[in-house]
Amino acid sequence: MTSYGRGNPSPEYLDMVAMYERLHEEGEAAAGKSGTQTFPGKMLIRHAPGIKEMIDRTGAADILDYGAGKAVAYDLRDVALSKDKVVPSIQDYWGVADIRCYDPGHEPFKELPDRQYDGVICTDVLEHITTPDVPWIVDEMFGYARKFLYANVACYPAVKVLPNGQNVHCTVKSPEWWAGLFHAIAMRHTDVSYRLITSTATGRKKKFGFAKNRKKEYQTVERMA
Repeated sequence: MTSYGRGNPSPEYLDMVAMYERLHEEGEAAAGKSGTQTFPGKMLIRHAPGIKEMIDRTGAADILDYGAGKAVAYDLRDVALSKDKVVPSIQDYWGVADIRCYDPGHEPFKELPDRQYDGVICTDVLEHITTPDVPWIVDEMFGYARKFLYANVACYPAVKVLPNGQNVHCTVKSPEWWAGLFHAIAMRHTDVSYRLITSTATGRKKKFGFAKNRKKEYQTVERMA
């Protein structure tokens, strides 16, 4: 079996990154979205409170957003986290000194980080990664973290498809599969805390996945170092 890694990713991974680069630039024609509107990175907002919990518990001072998309959430002001809570900005709410964004499919954030960060976050990303490459990418994220890793994963097909016809959620596994993977890799990084949130979905199905009115259920696994 071929062992993949940062220096030797799978051919499927390289093809996937190339497709995401094109989508970031050209947008999603089928959905009527421009490049600017595609993968903006706003899904981060729903995870901001959970990430703040990890920041407060570990005393993290800086963050690496791994797979940040266009990271527009960090530019927003007066961010509504709920109906009753509005914060000046995500960075102000978290109280961290620095936020670094990395995304191989978006040119401004394409360069790999060259140092560790107290916290590494990965929101709505891992299910988009080709299955043979998931283990080394999760291990890489743990390696970038000094104190904690926060990740969430969708365990169901998406509504969207890629230009090649493949579902954008190219790795659809059970919550137990993801929990086992994280546990195994975390054993090599015993000084790093982690929180993994997995979501499953039920409801009316469409041709390529679940419709937007699907019902979601969440499971959380975490370890504090």
